[in-house]
Amino acid sequence: MATPRVSWTPERPVQGRLFVVRVTAAADEPISSVRGIAGETLHFERSGDGDFESLAAIPIGVEGTMRIDLTVVHSDGREEVLSATVPVSAGTYRHESLNVAPGLGSPLDSARQARLRRDQAKAAEVSRLAHRTPRLWAGDFVMPREARVTSGFGNGRLFNGQVSSRHMGLDLEGAPGDAVTAVSRGVVALVDDFLLAGNIVYLNHGGGLLTGYFHLSEQLVAVGDTVEAGTPIGRVGATGRVTGPHLHWVVRYGSTSVDPRSLPGLPGPG
Repeated sequence: MATPRVSWTPERPVQGRLFVVRVTAAADEPISSVRGIAGETLHFERSGDGDFESLAAIPIGVEGTMRIDLTVVHSDGREEVLSATVPVSAGTYRHESLNVAPGLGSPLDSARQARLRRDQAKAAEVSRLAHRTPRLWAGDFVMPREARVTSGFGNGRLFNGQVSSRHMGLDLEGAPGDAVTAVSRGVVALVDDFLLAGNIVYLNHGGGLLTGYFHLSEQLVAVGDTVEAGTPIGRVGATGRVTGPHLHWVVRYGSTSVDPRSLPGLPGPG
């Protein structure tokens, strides 16, 4: 019996970006479903040409290769286990130097650390929810606002000369009150006030995918609302731990943060 073909696009995914895994049935060997893991759970759907496709994510710290493990269910009920090794290209990330008030660059006290852990737990639950939710998005994604990128994804942050963190989102320029819109169809999963991120909105797009919008001056949606691409969800602000007004935009596949510009239909990071 012929084996289904496993492929992916692009051929060499980059650290910190999304890619698409595709399973093509062999001749006269129809497939009824596919399940699998590539770091995170994969969520396959049948595409227009009959192949099965799923988004996947390369964590920013993965080097060299990443393994994909699949179970293909044939139309006769037979299951076939497949694996593949994806070559990973290194991302190009730089260090950004920020001079901030001492309070913004200093370690958190115990009370703030506890609050941060609570915030992280809430965000982690949205990641789990996205894996439990069927895919809601369809077609290409749009930007949450057409604006200049002021800080790229994956860059190392030096606060007052000391390496403090890696920037796991994309910063877009904006003035207080400027509109922020949903990038695709989804359900509002979380509206809250976080210690570092300020006023936030998380959207669950299903199939493992979620997006977050941070430092908002105003949130225009409520948990449970269904939004479409272009729906206003908030306004640019400077809430939380920031040096000035902007939109910090986060995209995750499960718990894996990726460059938002690697979403389907967007121009890409370059």
